[in-house]
Amino acid sequence: MAHLLLAIDNESLPLRRNLCLYITRPQVRAEPVLTPRRGDPDAPDNAAAHFYGGVVHEAGRYRMWYYACHWDRGGGPAGVPLLGDLREGPVCYAESGDGVHWIRPGLGQVEWRGRRDNNIIRLDAAVNEGVHVIRDDEDPDAGRRYKMVYNDWVPERGFWTVRTATSPDGLAWTDGPRLPFDGFLEQASLYRFRGLYYIAGQMLLAGEGGHASGRQGFAVVSPDFEHWLQEYGESFLLPEPSDPAARGCDKPYEQVHIGVGAASFGNVCVGLYGLWHNRPRLEDKDWFGFGATSGDFGLVISNDGLHFREPVKGHVWLHRDESPCAALPPGVAHGRILCQGNGILNVGDRTLIYHGRWANTADVKDYYAEVALATLPRDRWGALGLFPQAADGSVWTVPLTLPRGAQVSLNADGAGGMRVEVADERFALLPAFSGDRAGRLAAPDGLECRVSWPGPDLAALAGQTVRLRVRLARGGHAEPRLYAINAGI
Repeated sequence: MAHLLLAIDNESLPLRRNLCLYITRPQVRAEPVLTPRRGDPDAPDNAAAHFYGGVVHEAGRYRMWYYACHWDRGGGPAGVPLLGDLREGPVCYAESGDGVHWIRPGLGQVEWRGRRDNNIIRLDAAVNEGVHVIRDDEDPDAGRRYKMVYNDWVPERGFWTVRTATSPDGLAWTDGPRLPFDGFLEQASLYRFRGLYYIAGQMLLAGEGGHASGRQGFAVVSPDFEHWLQEYGESFLLPEPSDPAARGCDKPYEQVHIGVGAASFGNVCVGLYGLWHNRPRLEDKDWFGFGATSGDFGLVISNDGLHFREPVKGHVWLHRDESPCAALPPGVAHGRILCQGNGILNVGDRTLIYHGRWANTADVKDYYAEVALATLPRDRWGALGLFPQAADGSVWTVPLTLPRGAQVSLNADGAGGMRVEVADERFALLPAFSGDRAGRLAAPDGLECRVSWPGPDLAALAGQTVRLRVRLARGGHAEPRLYAINAGI
C-alpha cells in the first residue's frame, strides 16, 4: 500500500510546529485547448464546448469527453432549450498527442444534420449534458474498462439526473438502466475510491429545519457501478444565510456549483468545487443570473472519498479573472464562470487541471464556453513551510503500516534542511531511526527526494505500524518547503 501524504491534508499530517501552509498558484495557459466551432452551423458544438467533461491519459495519448451546446436548426435531437434556440448536448469526443492540441475525429456513430462524419458519442439518451469518464483498470471485466456518467433529461419528472454507461474502448458505449439514482443530480465527477464508486454533484434539497437551500455538493455511492444507493451524502457544503428567508438557489449568495470535481490518488482525493457567486436579477424573473452570476474554484481534499474539506477555509484557489475566456469576441457582456470535471490527472512530472471557462453572457445569442488547462509541478498543491521568524519546525504523520520493500521520499524544496525520524504509533522515537540517525535526503530538492537512514535499512520495519516526523530547519540552503511525503513500495 502506497501512501501519498499531501501538505494540504491535515488529517494525514495532523500535528505540526512552527509550520503553515503556502498554497501553490497554478500556471494557467492563456489560450484555450478546445473551442466551439462557431463558424460551422452544422457542428454539434457550434455554440459551446463545455468542460463538464473528463480527460484520460493512456499510452501517450490524451482522450477527452465533453458536452456540447448547439443552435437548433432541425435535423437533430431537439434537446432541452436553455433559451430560445440554444440546446444542450450532445456528448462529444476529442483526442490529443500533447494534451494541448486536440482533434475531433469522425466517429460515424450518430447522424447529425444529414451527416455522420462528426465526433458525437452515441448514447441511449439523445438529450444529455455533462459527461464524466474514468478508466477503471481494477475491474476484471475488460468490457467495463471505461466507465461514464452523464446527465439524462427525464421529461416525465422535469429534471436532470444521472445515467451510467460502460465501454471496452471509450468509444462504443453500452448504457445502464435509466434512473440509477431517482432524483435531481447534476454531477461534477465520477471516481473510484477504496473499491466504491462515487458520483459527486449538486442537488437542491431542503436544508436545516426543512427550509430551502442553495446549490450544495452531495454524492451518491455504488459498490459495483450497477446498483446505486438511493441515500446520498454531504460532499461539500457552504454556509447558508442565517435568515431562512434569504436561502435558496435564486437568492444572491455564495453556493456550490455542480459539486466537487474530484480525482482519486489511492489513499486521498483532491478536488475543485465551483464557488458560485449567485446574482439573479429577480425583477426580470431571472433566477439564474444571466450576465451577472460568476464562479471561481475552491480547493478541497478528502480521506474517505465522500466528505471534502478546504485546506484553507474560504480560499479562492483559482479566480475567474486568472483564467478568462480567450476566444470570446470583445465587447460581450458576461460573468466569468469556471467549471470543474474529471480534469485532474498526473502525467510525468506535472499535475494537469483541465477545466471549463464559461462566459455567462447577458445575451443568449453570445453564449460561449471553452476548455482550458492549468498546471502544477506534480502533487504540489501547497507546501508546509516555516513561520517567517521560525528557525525550525516539524510535522507528524498519521500511523502508517510499512510494506515489505518500503521506501520514503519527499516532494520538497530546500530538502537539505529536512530530517525524517521514525516513531511507533504512540510517538516514541525509535533510536535507530531518529536523532543523529534521522533520515537524510540525497537530493537538495525535487518531486521525489529519496530518504535514507545511516543505521539499519527501513526494510527492518516491514509490517510494522509507525509514524514519521519530518523536521525542517533554515540554514545554508533554499527555504524548506514540504509538498508531500510518499511512503510505499
